Amino acid sequence: MTNSHVRHVLVTGASSGIGEALARDYARAGHRVTVVARRLDRLEALAASVTGTMKCISADLSDPANAEGVVAQAVATFGPVDVLLNNAGAQIVSPFEGVSPDDGEMTLRLNLLTPLRLMHAVLPSMQARREGAIVNIASVAGLVPTPGMAHYCASKAGLAFASESLRGELRGTGVVVVTVYPGPVDTAMMRAAVAKMKAETTLADRMPAGDVDTLSKLIRSAITRKQSRVIYPHVYGATRWFAPMAAAITGRLTPVPKA
Repeated sequence: MTNSHVRHVLVTGASSGIGEALARDYARAGHRVTVVARRLDRLEALAASVTGTMKCISADLSDPANAEGVVAQAVATFGPVDVLLNNAGAQIVSPFEGVSPDDGEMTLRLNLLTPLRLMHAVLPSMQARREGAIVNIASVAGLVPTPGMAHYCASKAGLAFASESLRGELRGTGVVVVTVYPGPVDTAMMRAAVAKMKAETTLADRMPAGDVDTLSKLIRSAITRKQSRVIYPHVYGATRWFAPMAAAITGRLTPVPKA
């Protein structure tokens, strides 16, 4: 994957945060970008704010059955997907007993099952062309279990392991799989989580945090360089190598948010 060719880039969860930053960057670079989210007005505002070719698709990705239709619409407009950016996600910060089973299972569908469906939809064409990239936005929470985030941690750990496994399967096929492990990054989702945690402690305020523009650059560079993973902010890279210690510290120091 190089920047010398125009690519078709499909970005889920593009109405804000990491997905919006990625969509902007790829559109500015001259690529054809399909953006997907529930909020069509936000997508259309994004498309109007950039110079480039962008298709907006409103879809509820908490229903995995919608994944194939999203890919079909994207392909009908711009041709086969060259880069899939599985970014759409939801986070619940609450004690487990305070989460309804329906809400918890919605998180699992959106964060894990739909990305798997999307990968199934784009992979055959990529393998046939022997070229393409799949990027899965997991989380440091998929490496380090965090109290008050059981469903989120489960979904992101599942996505991370599936992504790392798929990369091994596709070795030598020309298809790149990049697993991204963001720690705290300044997005609406992170700010909401921090606000809930702050009722118990100020620890969340002291955690190193990054920004979406830097993360977007790192992800695009990882695709070009065929890197296996991105962990950002970089300080959280230690969690992958010292997972048991990180889990013990996190379990002891993280407050359980109130329902």
